[in-house]
Amino acid sequence: MPKSLSPRLAALRDEIHGYAKEFGLDFFDTVFEMVSYDEMNMVAAYGGFPTRYPHWRWGMEYEQLAKGYEYGLSKIYELVINNDPCYAYLMESNPEVDQKLVMAHVYGHCDFFKNNFSFRHTNRRMIDDMANHATRVRRWVDKIGVEKVEDFIDRTLSLENLIDQHAPHIRRNPDPQRAEEEAKSNERVEGFKVNREYMRGFINPSEFMDSQRKRAEDEKQQRKRFPERPQRDVLYFLLEHAPLEPWEVDILSILRDEAYYFAPQGQTKIMNEGWASYWHSTIMTRRALRDDEIIDYADHHSGTMGVRPGAINPYKLGIELWRDIEDRWNKGKFGKEWDECDDLRARQAWDKKLGAGREKIFEVRKHYNDITFIDTFLTAEFAQQQKLFVYGFNDKRNSWEILDREFRKVKNKLLTSLTNFGQPIIEVVDGNYENRSELLLAHKHDGQDLKGDYARETLRNLQSLWRRPVNIITRYDGKGTLLRYDGQHHSEKKVEL
Repeated sequence: MPKSLSPRLAALRDEIHGYAKEFGLDFFDTVFEMVSYDEMNMVAAYGGFPTRYPHWRWGMEYEQLAKGYEYGLSKIYELVINNDPCYAYLMESNPEVDQKLVMAHVYGHCDFFKNNFSFRHTNRRMIDDMANHATRVRRWVDKIGVEKVEDFIDRTLSLENLIDQHAPHIRRNPDPQRAEEEAKSNERVEGFKVNREYMRGFINPSEFMDSQRKRAEDEKQQRKRFPERPQRDVLYFLLEHAPLEPWEVDILSILRDEAYYFAPQGQTKIMNEGWASYWHSTIMTRRALRDDEIIDYADHHSGTMGVRPGAINPYKLGIELWRDIEDRWNKGKFGKEWDECDDLRARQAWDKKLGAGREKIFEVRKHYNDITFIDTFLTAEFAQQQKLFVYGFNDKRNSWEILDREFRKVKNKLLTSLTNFGQPIIEVVDGNYENRSELLLAHKHDGQDLKGDYARETLRNLQSLWRRPVNIITRYDGKGTLLRYDGQHHSEKKVEL
C-alpha cells in the first residue's frame, strides 16, 4: 500500500515546492505517495490510477513492466495523475537526488495540467470516477458473468480511438431544438398563385394548405440524412443509435469517458514531457542540487534525454524546443525583420536583448498542443541543430535508411504522425445505408492507406455492436473501395468517390 513521505522527503518536497513557486509555476495541490517498485508497476499498469475496472490487459501491462524492470531494460521514475489535487508516486528505492528530480518534474506536469487549454474540460475528479467505473463494471460481472463482460470490453477497446478528440472545444453539430425551430420558421408553402388577394382563401383553403405543409414535411424527412452531418465520434453514435443492452450502454459509456479523459495527454505528449523536463532541469541545476549530487543527476537526466536512431524522444524534442523558444524570444529572433534577414553571420550574432523568453514560454504552455506547437515553433535552424530527418525502409537494399533531410518534409512527416495520434480519421456518414439499416463509415484519406487486417477486425467489432452489416469507404491505389462485413463474411468492391 502507498505510504506517506518520511520527514526528510517531506522537507525536500517543501523545498522543491518553494522553488517551483519561485519560478512562477501554478499547480493544484500535489499529494506525493511512496510505493515499492512492484507497487509502482501495478499502478503504472492501471494507467497511473490505483483502481480500474477488471480486465486481463492490466495483468499483461504489469507483466511487461515488471519484466522490463527486472531485466534492467526500463524503470519508471514517476507517475502523476491529472486531478485536483494531483496525485504523484515516488519509488522508495530511489536515491535522494532522484526523488528531488522527480518532484520537480511532477510540479512541471501539474502546472501544465492546470493551465494548458487541452485539459480545461477534463474531469478533475477522475481518480474518484475511475473507482466508480470499476464498481459499476464489477456489478455487471457479478450479474451477467465475467466472460460476457470481458469479451465486450475487448471489442470496445479496439474502438476506443474512434472519438472526436476536438469535441470538447468545437460544437460541430447545432443545437437540435434550435435547428428545428429555424427550419420551421424558414419553411414556406405558397399554394397556387393568385392575382387578387381576396381570392386566396377560395383558391388555397386552409385544409389544402395544411395538406401541402404535411407533404413538404414528409418529403423533408425522407431527404434528411442520418446523421445529418458526418459524425466523428463513432462511440457516441453507437451509444445513441446501436441496439445495445443496458449493461453494454453502461460499459461503452465508461470506456468512452476514459478515452476522452486520456485524449489531451496524447495531444500534448511532446509539450507536456518537454515542459516538465525543462522545469526539473531548471530547478535542479539552479536551486536544488548539492555538489555531491551533480554526477548522479547528470547521469540520470541524460538517460531520460537519450535519443536512439529512427525514433522521437518526446522528452528530448520537447525540452529542446522550449529552450529554443525561450532563446529566440530573449534575443528577438522572430518577426518580419528576422524572417527577411538572409545574412547567415547576422542571424548567428542576432541579439536584441528583449528578455521576453520566460514570458513567452508560459504563454505557449497555455495556448498550444503538440501539432500547433510543432507547426508554429519548429524552424529550419532547429531541425538542423537537432539533426532531424525522415527515414524509411528501402526494399531494394532491404534496410532502414535516411530518406530525406529537407526541412519541410521533416516537419510535415512529424505533423502527420501527430495528427489524430497518427491514426486514421473515421466518420459515420450514414446509419441507414441503402435503406437497410446498415452502418456506413468513411475514411478521410490523408495519403496513408488503411491496413487491411486492422480494417477488417474493426469492422467485425463494429458489426457486433451495430448488429447489422457495417461498411467503410476508403481509397486504395487512388481508387474508391467499399469494405463490408455482414456478420459472417468480409467483402470489398470498387466505388466512385
